[in-house]
Amino acid sequence: MRNGEVSWWWRQLGGAPAVRAPLGGSTDADVAIIGAGYTGLWTAYYLKRAQPDLRIFVLEQRFSGFGASGRNGGWLTNSVTGGRERYEKSHGRDAAIAHQRALNETVDEVIAVTAREGIAADIVKGGEVSVARTPSQLARLTDWAGAEQAWPHTDLEVWDAGDTARRILIDGALGSAWHPHAARIHPAKLVSGLAAAVERMGVTIFEGTRVSEIAPGRAVTDRGTVRATFVLRATEGFTADLAGEHRTWLPMNSSMIATAPLPAAVWQQIGWSGREVVGDMAHVYMYAQRTADDRIAFGGRGVPYRFGSRVDADGRTQQRTIASLSAFLRDFFPAAADVPIEHAWAGVLGVPRDWAATVGLDAATGVGWAGGYVGTGVTATNLAGRTLADLVLRRDTALARLPWVAHRAKRWEVEPLRWLAVKTIYTAYHAADRAEASGSSDRTSVFAKAADLIAGR
Repeated sequence: MRNGEVSWWWRQLGGAPAVRAPLGGSTDADVAIIGAGYTGLWTAYYLKRAQPDLRIFVLEQRFSGFGASGRNGGWLTNSVTGGRERYEKSHGRDAAIAHQRALNETVDEVIAVTAREGIAADIVKGGEVSVARTPSQLARLTDWAGAEQAWPHTDLEVWDAGDTARRILIDGALGSAWHPHAARIHPAKLVSGLAAAVERMGVTIFEGTRVSEIAPGRAVTDRGTVRATFVLRATEGFTADLAGEHRTWLPMNSSMIATAPLPAAVWQQIGWSGREVVGDMAHVYMYAQRTADDRIAFGGRGVPYRFGSRVDADGRTQQRTIASLSAFLRDFFPAAADVPIEHAWAGVLGVPRDWAATVGLDAATGVGWAGGYVGTGVTATNLAGRTLADLVLRRDTALARLPWVAHRAKRWEVEPLRWLAVKTIYTAYHAADRAEASGSSDRTSVFAKAADLIAGR
């Protein structure tokens, strides 16, 4: 089994790509974008489409897609990070509805761009399944589904155990919910294809170039300073490495494993012919997809946070995390119990203190930002990129008026408080899942309620 090497997604493409040339010294641009992941590349794409004469430089410390964009679970789904209810309270119900509708449309926008640009990203729009496997999970699913169905554009269906088994045979499933606004993707194929597309349009990507500081009118790197009218931060889970941003977003770790391809006979038992993305209603939740070459890619939280906001170098994950994810996968899919695990890896995602994503631009300074997706960024990055493009070009659009625009969360606590808080939160969530799995009550564990309070969720 391989461990690390960035991700199995990159391994399938032959390993980490050749690094593009670094910045050759101090220079000028119209727009400097920090980070060549989905957010930065989508922003460059829509800016260049709207105004082809813009000089756009994307600055990347490693290579395009090194971070979460090349390591995630491949869920192109319509999740509102932070929840619609938050936006209803701050901006009204119509604004919250508009945000949900925009994310639904973004799923189709990403699919349309991949077709237009010839990006073969293994996309299948099969929807998203959320499964319940304990009485308490089923009660939460029922309550959540009812709340979802009270909103327009959610299009949620509730399935009983029989309906679920006919679609995907998950051991112990008591019921599930499905919505159509989701697709399975291959993360590395999408990000590498997007990088190539923006280069064809005339955007310059400088790799192997570490940005240490962002300020009005400039991005300071180890290769020189880029002076630009607009400087846009698209660093997501790596934001803590920038000067002055150490407490802006917490870098949360998530780990994944990928099996060998499953035999056809096993797939006949499991089903999953619709290639839906699959998650569950546990507190420390899992996420999975059936890949284009018939593996199961399965993820969840391992060691969620490293003291001091440290991030990994190559995606290597802990052996106990691999063992835990492997046990969960085989518990969900006993028919795959004998299929070996071929690769494990980890990635980092950005978590604001209020768990709500944001995009914005300070018109006075030209400094912009987007991120804090809390693991739901495959879709949100495209919406953020289009929104940042509108803000830079001063276009008064529906996207520029969405309720996440200009949202700011308070900063995370200093160490060791935030390390202790995260450790306490996830210890409690794990305890809640164990308690719920071992009992017959349909009530959510008090451990989870306490963790929610500490987390501010």
